Amino acid sequence: MKRKTFLKLSIGAIPGVMFSRQAFAADRLKKGIKVDIGKDRFEKSISLLEGDTFFTKVSSEDTNGDLYIFESTRVKKGGPALHRHDNQDEWWYVLSGEFLIRVGDETFTAKTGDSVFGPRGIPHAFSKTSEGEAKLLMSFQPAGKMEMFFKAVSEGKMANMSDQEQDSFRKSHGFERVGPPIDYMKKP
Repeated sequence: MKRKTFLKLSIGAIPGVMFSRQAFAADRLKKGIKVDIGKDRFEKSISLLEGDTFFTKVSSEDTNGDLYIFESTRVKKGGPALHRHDNQDEWWYVLSGEFLIRVGDETFTAKTGDSVFGPRGIPHAFSKTSEGEAKLLMSFQPAGKMEMFFKAVSEGKMANMSDQEQDSFRKSHGFERVGPPIDYMKKP
């Protein structure tokens, strides 16, 4: 491509890029938010399984899909199946209790104050291993459809689905199951 043609195309693209950034920014929250401890951003927690409750702290709606942060309060031992998000990074910060967190070929024992990062495209899972209540702060970046997935599960949308239907439902929300849950009885 000739230099003059390249410069003309580049200069011509600037208004489009500026407009798209302005449009993108227009959908973002324009003020700070505070969510109290043990509370949900929308005053309606998400309940998964028996005794697992998610409290949204930063909604994907607040960030135009850039970020989703929630506090997970877990009562039962165990956790989700090994799965992979091709487009989201995931991060766990242990607020209380103890967890095994597997990312790729490594399994970490994470206790209060520890954090673990799971890059997009790498299979991962976690499992609560301690007695009593335990809490995680978790984030997805970008948010993708994870918040919508958790809300749908909380509303019972997966309750009567076959394994194949559940796998299709997961894929429609941007991730897939690739293995079994972590056996929390076996520590690394």
